[in-house]
Amino acid sequence: MENILGVQKQAHLEQAVPGLAQRRQSLQGCIDLLVENQKALCRAVSEDFGHRSEHLNLMEIMGSVANLKYTYKHLGKWMQPERRPMQFPLGLLGAGTCVEYQPKGVVGVVSPWNFPVKLSLVPMGEALATGNRVMLKPSEFTPRTSTLLHELVGRYFSEDEVAVVTGGPEVGAAFSALPFDHLFFTGAPSIGRQVMAAASKNLTPVTLELGGKSPVVVAPSARLEEAVERILTAKTQNAGQVCVAPDYVFVQDSSLEEFISCCRKVFAQQYPDPISSPDYTALIDERHYQRIRMCVDEAAEAGARVVPLSDAEPVEALRKFPLHLVIDPDEELAVSQTEIFGPLLIIKTYRNLSECVSYINSRPKPLALYFFGRDKSEQNQVVGQTSSGGVTINDAMMHPGQPNLPFGGVGQSGMGHYHGHDGFKTFSHARAVFKQGFISPLKLIGAIPPFSDKFRSFLLNQIKK
Repeated sequence: MENILGVQKQAHLEQAVPGLAQRRQSLQGCIDLLVENQKALCRAVSEDFGHRSEHLNLMEIMGSVANLKYTYKHLGKWMQPERRPMQFPLGLLGAGTCVEYQPKGVVGVVSPWNFPVKLSLVPMGEALATGNRVMLKPSEFTPRTSTLLHELVGRYFSEDEVAVVTGGPEVGAAFSALPFDHLFFTGAPSIGRQVMAAASKNLTPVTLELGGKSPVVVAPSARLEEAVERILTAKTQNAGQVCVAPDYVFVQDSSLEEFISCCRKVFAQQYPDPISSPDYTALIDERHYQRIRMCVDEAAEAGARVVPLSDAEPVEALRKFPLHLVIDPDEELAVSQTEIFGPLLIIKTYRNLSECVSYINSRPKPLALYFFGRDKSEQNQVVGQTSSGGVTINDAMMHPGQPNLPFGGVGQSGMGHYHGHDGFKTFSHARAVFKQGFISPLKLIGAIPPFSDKFRSFLLNQIKK
């Protein structure tokens, strides 16, 4: 890894600022890799999961291609120097200022297992679009996909531009400790802390795309059946193994039974038999299956009401686990304490929206927040008085799919943003440039030693309210 980093840093020194044509060529390489190898990528991901919906695999590739195409289209405009207004009266004397966005150098990308293609290729492509070199460390939990990415990247890119490093936790730890010019990590908050600690030794700037318990507020003015359909459509994507998946839902206490009934109806419509359904994804491995099983068993033993949305029982051999609702669980239970990242959905009842706001604000800031309701004052109360990485109103998990919106967390759910123009800025150094005019303003105000009374008068005139 050190040798590869050295080669890439040297290549960056030899061509520090690639032009638009070369950057677009790199982006096209990412797009070609995805389009020309979509079948092999879908097959590898599905094999890693045991079973994963073919449509979801194709959605992941489609979303990656769409993001990269958006960047390709707008890149030329983003690369232009950004003019900034001058402080009076310097602009009158011919001076000028601007910001030039320069490549940082070599970017390290650590990608997770839940969307192993998109969360590798999108940050990689955005870093290349900014003129950087990239080293990618994909997850060891999806070994077939990681091995295939290693092979394909080697086919489409030279090692001095993009390189893939595979391996387990020890490789990941060593990778994070390399002196990159920027380190981009997507994964669990617990690992994110370790990544940030390792990067700090080299003062490497980091972008951390983490997760957390993303809340949903179903306000009194919401259309309940519509809300349930959209919440469950989002929650069951990838069997809940999504960083922005709804984690817990606030439902008005008087609407609880209707909400549960709607959930049963919608889930049965979408997945009549989730065990055999080709659209219902398996849990990634045995450890995650047992973790979900433990959360359900613990909640039931503690007296929480657990509502399976299907008559089909979980099947350990297939790692298929139908969606379960957990109603008002105690706060000390595992399902309440940690990000679920699986097919469990907490339902919390409330009487007034201020309870929802207080609860959300008493917890770490989530990566996403979802509000369902048609009343503007209710929306303003929930969205305006809380903080989260992003928000979707009257739907779920829609804002991360918009390439013109920044995607990222806040507080415990992460730091920094990417996607589109925001990704371009993240992987760039915003370099301030000042060009002096035809007359020195320092001479005009007497600011060159020996200082004069004229300069003293100027300073005193500026120091005022």
